[in-house]
Amino acid sequence: MNKLINTKDIIDKHFGKKGTASREEFRENAFSYYFGEIIKNRRKELKLSQKDLAELIGKKRPYISRIENGEDIKLSNFSLIANALNLSIQLTAK
Repeated sequence: MNKLINTKDIIDKHFGKKGTASREEFRENAFSYYFGEIIKNRRKELKLSQKDLAELIGKKRPYISRIENGEDIKLSNFSLIANALNLSIQLTAK
């Protein structure tokens, strides 16, 4: 019988145990990628080009490209983009 693969074990092996610097870097990069994909998909749903979105928020097109490619985004800019794309941001306490 095949052994089941545990995703947590794979992530631990490749990116370090939870709480390590390498694991935190992986987590931050994963969130940046995830948010970039949300922004890109919504922009495309609205049939906006990167240039269109950039103009809506007062930025240049390469900035939108970097965000969609998973580069870090400031919360203030994320809020501007979310508003321009008619997305809501929900913060909850743990």
